[in-house]
Amino acid sequence: MRALVLERQHELKLRDIDLPLTVGPGDVRIRIHTVGVCGSDVHYYTHGRIGSFVVESPMVLGHEAAGTVVEVGTGVTGLKPGDRVCMEPGVPDLASRASKLGLYNVDPDVVFWATPPVHGVLTPEVVHPAAFTYRLPDGVSFAEGAMVEPFAVGLQAAVKARIQPGDTAVVTGAGPIGIMTALAALAGGCSRVLVSDLMAEKLAIAGRYPGVTPVDIREASLAEAVSAATGGWGADVVFEASGAPRAYDGIQALLRPGGCLVLIGMPVEPVRFDVSSIAAKEIRIETVFRYANVFDRALAMIASGKVDLKPLITETFPFDDSVAAFERAAEGRPGDVKLQIVL
Repeated sequence: MRALVLERQHELKLRDIDLPLTVGPGDVRIRIHTVGVCGSDVHYYTHGRIGSFVVESPMVLGHEAAGTVVEVGTGVTGLKPGDRVCMEPGVPDLASRASKLGLYNVDPDVVFWATPPVHGVLTPEVVHPAAFTYRLPDGVSFAEGAMVEPFAVGLQAAVKARIQPGDTAVVTGAGPIGIMTALAALAGGCSRVLVSDLMAEKLAIAGRYPGVTPVDIREASLAEAVSAATGGWGADVVFEASGAPRAYDGIQALLRPGGCLVLIGMPVEPVRFDVSSIAAKEIRIETVFRYANVFDRALAMIASGKVDLKPLITETFPFDDSVAAFERAAEGRPGDVKLQIVL
């Protein structure tokens, strides 16, 4: 099949590649319609690796996807040909200790699309377990279906924060995950979310949502903005979604005593923590790696209208222009949030 193949760092090609399409028991075969361009895909393209995951052989990119079921394997009862679906891209070993603890996202043997050496889904058809395939409600488009995966990361963060109704939250970083985390926090009960960034264009997009207060940290102090919003008490939750080491400088000062710091972004270098200040406030620290047990809830929130992700889709490219889509994503244009590819 034709696919978008990362041959090696900085080299992408649309070419034929032999990919397995055998439909086994419990599987479904899916014709892909829409795939989102994720920051991790771009990182593999530009850097050739993410931490210990290294691209050592050609790999098909793409893991944020929606499409149509065209064939079902034996034992599949909840899906049928013609169903529009989105797919959770990580398949764990359900017998692993991590899975039995409900932490299948950190199962060492999880098979995750477009994570070396596993191929992704920027190709016309794929086979996937029905257990990790979700039917799209009639009111949810393919474009929105392909946004369920990144939104699930934000929802995982909101769940980890244990939000209480009326909480004030802060999100550092107004990229796709940062904005989606803010929306998940609002839908989860926060009364307001302050979102900080260096890019006015991204902050303008975030600021279109009711309940979001953008803070341009080139022109204003985030600590002062949080203090003013909370009467000096501090935020209930801070979500670090930028991955920038500098975001950690003084981050504990943003939180109230007993507040929660949720780490989402992955810094490319070690960061410094003021442990004494964190301990003195009894700040609770949570971490996020992808998501577990929230994918169906993420889809339900989109279907209900509580979360509108359509404004975050900046541009859609045809499959033939996939290389151009990745080159555009690698530019990091300030006004871009989510680029998608339609097959």
